[in-house]
Amino acid sequence: MAVVNNRIFARTALLLALTLLFQSLRFFIPIPTVFSTFIIGSLVNSCLLIAAETVGWRSACLIGVIAPVVAYFQQLLPLPIFIVPVAGGNFLLVICYIAGLRLSRWLAIVAAAAAKAVFLYLGFVWLFTWVAIPSKIAAGLLFAMSWPQFITALVGGILTAIVVRRLRPVN
Repeated sequence: MAVVNNRIFARTALLLALTLLFQSLRFFIPIPTVFSTFIIGSLVNSCLLIAAETVGWRSACLIGVIAPVVAYFQQLLPLPIFIVPVAGGNFLLVICYIAGLRLSRWLAIVAAAAAKAVFLYLGFVWLFTWVAIPSKIAAGLLFAMSWPQFITALVGGILTAIVVRRLRPVN
């Protein structure tokens, strides 16, 4: 039992490190913002889904909460309140994916991607009724939290389907 727990801990730590590394790529590789959103978002979503499938929803949700906290400290999220909907979107992605896997991997990917995108968009629309930020920043955030989230979660799901087949089970 301790060996399995150590393996889960190690894989969770590795996936968290990869998530934070991928999230930080924009600081090391000069990629235009639109492209980095799609590339980095897909890689981060893939890490979340790989964690969900290989080490469980709790570990995946932990990664999904830590990632937006780090994003705030990297100044990718302008206000700390924005951590909440991003972490919630990650949580929803993981939970919908795990629930959908019982029926079909591809249904799980599409449903989880749609749930995350809708949640993030509506969450930020609602937050902007309470939090005043410059309209240009609000428009950019609303764009980033709309259909690109659906695309990056879909691509992340496809990457997950490829990677998970090649991973050994933790137990």
